Amino acid sequence: MNAPEHPPHTACGCGDTCSETETSWKKMAFALGLALLAEIFDFIAPEVRAAEIAGMALAALAIWLAGFSVYGAGLRSLLRGRLNIEALMAVAVTGAFLIGEWPEAATVMALYAIAEAIEARAVDRARGAIKNLLDLAPEQAEMRGEDGTWRRCLVADIPVGATVRIGPGEWVPLDGVLTAGQGALEQSSVTGESMPVDKRPGDELYAGTINQSAALEMRVSALAAESTLARIVRAVEQAQSARAPMQRFVDRFAVFYTPAVFVLALAVALGAPLLFGLGWAVALYKALVLLVIACPCALVISTPVTIVSGLAAAARRGVLIKGGAYLEAARRIKAAALDKTGTVTTGKPRLVAFEAVQESAASGTLEILAKSLASRSDHPVSQAIANGIAARALDVAAFEALPGRGVQGTAEGRICVLANHRWIEERGQCSPALEARLAAHEKQGHTVTILADARGVLAICAVADTLKPSCAEAVTELAALGIVPVMLTGDNLVTARAVAGQAGIADVRANLLPEDKLAAIAELQQRFGVVAMTGDGINDAPALASADVGFAMGAAGTHIAMEAADVVVMNDDLRRLPETIRLSRRAFVVLWQNIGLALGIKLVFLLFALFGDATMWMAVFADMGASLLVVFNGLRLLRGAQSDG
Repeated sequence: MNAPEHPPHTACGCGDTCSETETSWKKMAFALGLALLAEIFDFIAPEVRAAEIAGMALAALAIWLAGFSVYGAGLRSLLRGRLNIEALMAVAVTGAFLIGEWPEAATVMALYAIAEAIEARAVDRARGAIKNLLDLAPEQAEMRGEDGTWRRCLVADIPVGATVRIGPGEWVPLDGVLTAGQGALEQSSVTGESMPVDKRPGDELYAGTINQSAALEMRVSALAAESTLARIVRAVEQAQSARAPMQRFVDRFAVFYTPAVFVLALAVALGAPLLFGLGWAVALYKALVLLVIACPCALVISTPVTIVSGLAAAARRGVLIKGGAYLEAARRIKAAALDKTGTVTTGKPRLVAFEAVQESAASGTLEILAKSLASRSDHPVSQAIANGIAARALDVAAFEALPGRGVQGTAEGRICVLANHRWIEERGQCSPALEARLAAHEKQGHTVTILADARGVLAICAVADTLKPSCAEAVTELAALGIVPVMLTGDNLVTARAVAGQAGIADVRANLLPEDKLAAIAELQQRFGVVAMTGDGINDAPALASADVGFAMGAAGTHIAMEAADVVVMNDDLRRLPETIRLSRRAFVVLWQNIGLALGIKLVFLLFALFGDATMWMAVFADMGASLLVVFNGLRLLRGAQSDG
């Protein structure tokens, strides 16, 4: 049964923001191009007046395009007596222009603007995720009135206790209790269960799940604002708003660095003539040289060039990291929470065992009967059985699907059923031997379907969501990195333990709703510190948003999970999780190398400027040379994404 369609989602859920961001990047790239062109004019024709004027115009335009807002912020900070990094940029750029180094002024401002834009990519994405969550709930539903007639009304207007009808293929509009009808519901959006769950009167229904088969009636147990889906929305909001942005090292350092540079330059400009008899013009020149040397360009770009290289290295491995903060945070992960369905397992049930119960019956004949019945049903378990048997299906007469039980039909003149455990019990065909065989399968986490006819049980079909081939290796690698893997799943404990045992995961939490997963993440954070969450479903969105670093499986994952996560693994290979952590550790080492290079070179040339005859070309070398060194050092990360840091 196909799910009802919803309005198509945008690629990122941010609306017009994407086009605005793209325009901003084009503008900054254009500004950098103008700055480099100004450098070329200054290099090839330094004595030509027309070239000088053209170069100055290009540099001024580059500054206006890339850094006008920064420059303005710096001037306002100066007027308020606040010596922050914007104020230093404004003075350094102005000073460079005053002493004729306008190409450097433009390049510095363009690079600074690009660095700021890179850091700003780690934005709050809650709005897009919440919009997509809300799209799951229908706006209208059929409610029975006091006169017994059915009418469509707004879901928001339906009171607690009202009776609502849900047709086959429709989304459940509100939380409630099933009162009439039986059928299978796809509720992976809430519980993450890999297979539809059979529901009968008295069972709970969740908003945002899909009725796959028969018409159902339910009694509403919660208003729209208090439904399970609404609670997921609120959880995503709270988790994302609670995440404070990463405080960058440069900003922290600027608290001390920027005032010190200003005080030092002012001391040289005013103190040198008074104390050492230096000419005022020479002292001013030396102070401006100090400001150009101290310009934080290399220091500012030391972080983003390393981050961008790390992000590019990850992208080459099929891992999309949504910002430098998450690449940096990954190195500190101490525990990794793993969703079961679609993350540890493939998320697609398949036939793992077919056992003939009656020894006298030919296995091939039984397989034909099972496939013939299964191929007529659109239930995922039946489809797994049909796809797992290579035999040719026969025509089935009088085929009938019985919600909550199975299917039956006539093949080769015999009436056969593909039934669940409960239906076989109702038919009086269970025996101690059969119960023992079923228990053995259920202990392994298998979903069992039984082939039977009027004379008795013929065969057992075991279906399971199988472990991903790379999962056990990924868990081993996480353990080698000192990271504790924990399984969080909405599935039952027996199935969860069986899967976790195959993967090598000792800590298993089962039967979890979205809010339970959120609570589990909070408990793990309190216990271990920095925690990662890996999942692929809507039900994982709150936990993905709440975790310090959320990893979403991109190939089979939901759009909402990918929006709420910080990292998207496009090929669904769980081994990318330890790879990303190793890359993060390497990036951290390179980042501190870059910061050391930037500050070390600045310090050497500052000493030259104070106690020697530092010239403007030295200032330019100190600034741009340090910038080039940190760029080349940061680009080393592109050589590989798998080496240990």
